Amino acid sequence: MMELNFSLIDYEYILLILVRIASFVFVAPFFGQKGVPAQVKIGLSFFVSLILYNVVPHPELPYGGVMGFGMAVLQEGITGLLIGFAASICNSIVIFAGNMIDMDIGLSMAQQFNMDMNMQMTSTGNLYYYLIFAFMLATNMHHYILRAVCDSFYVIPIGGAVFDFSSLLFSMTVFMMDLFVIGFRIFLPIFSVIMIMNIVLGIMAKLAPQMNMFSIGIQLKVLVGYTVLFLVIFLFPSVTNMIFEEIQKMVVLFIEGMY
Repeated sequence: MMELNFSLIDYEYILLILVRIASFVFVAPFFGQKGVPAQVKIGLSFFVSLILYNVVPHPELPYGGVMGFGMAVLQEGITGLLIGFAASICNSIVIFAGNMIDMDIGLSMAQQFNMDMNMQMTSTGNLYYYLIFAFMLATNMHHYILRAVCDSFYVIPIGGAVFDFSSLLFSMTVFMMDLFVIGFRIFLPIFSVIMIMNIVLGIMAKLAPQMNMFSIGIQLKVLVGYTVLFLVIFLFPSVTNMIFEEIQKMVVLFIEGMY
């Protein structure tokens, strides 16, 4: 007859692993989507935690008493949240690019409610947002994200997180720079075409002042903008690759700021 012997310290290890994994799952891209039922998130967190309990190292827990254990739980929760946050903020790059595109072609007022982000987004931003998740599933990027938090136990052992706020602030600064650089690279084809069209419309307004270039320009911007979007859709795998590289970069930077 098989006997399973669990001591109090074993339950503490499992709980601390569960806290980090659950905190990550509830904010990470794909796993933290509002369309994913809470029961699935809890079940996935518990299942992964049980597997990791038999795999990850079990260092001596550096605390004593109930207050110390509470601080350890809070520490693991923050660690999981930061890793999930590092992966999820990269989706804001395509949202930023989509909002800029719709602003340039004159459709910034046509907004839709995004349940996952809990905010109003333009149509192109919404399209790019869900395309990124489609490519994430197709390329198994969600496997990398889950593997990253599992591997974090080897770099940041249980109860061993040391938050370097200057390093975390540097990571956010790097992300803000990458947000504008990558966002404008996505936005550049539309921006170039619309800028040329605005120059042509300005010249025509001087040559033929009797024509209402404002009303003509509004319709042309929408037509030309969506035509260019259709023509450059083949570049979206490259956009996805840039976003995935940024996710990997941010996850590594945030983990480096916690040990």
